Amino acid sequence: MKLYIKEGCPWCEEAEAWLEEHNFTYERIDVLSDPVAYAEMKRISNQTKAPTLELDDGQVLADFDADELEDFFRHKGLIED
Repeated sequence: MKLYIKEGCPWCEEAEAWLEEHNFTYERIDVLSDPVAYAEMKRISNQTKAPTLELDDGQVLADFDADELEDFFRHKGLIED
């Protein structure tokens, strides 16, 4: 999975902490330092806000907080209730 972040973004830091706490492996992509990655994030999510998460199957969660991330993972069956 890929996590598109903006350095210094508190929601991005929260998302990274949640993923690490739950032992998920992810590719961290800072869109502020990589214009190509920023364009890709915009393409897959139709927006410009971070964090944006892309699962390996192409599903995308954009502009979220940790509670929304947890709900998304529960709905996808990636974590248990």
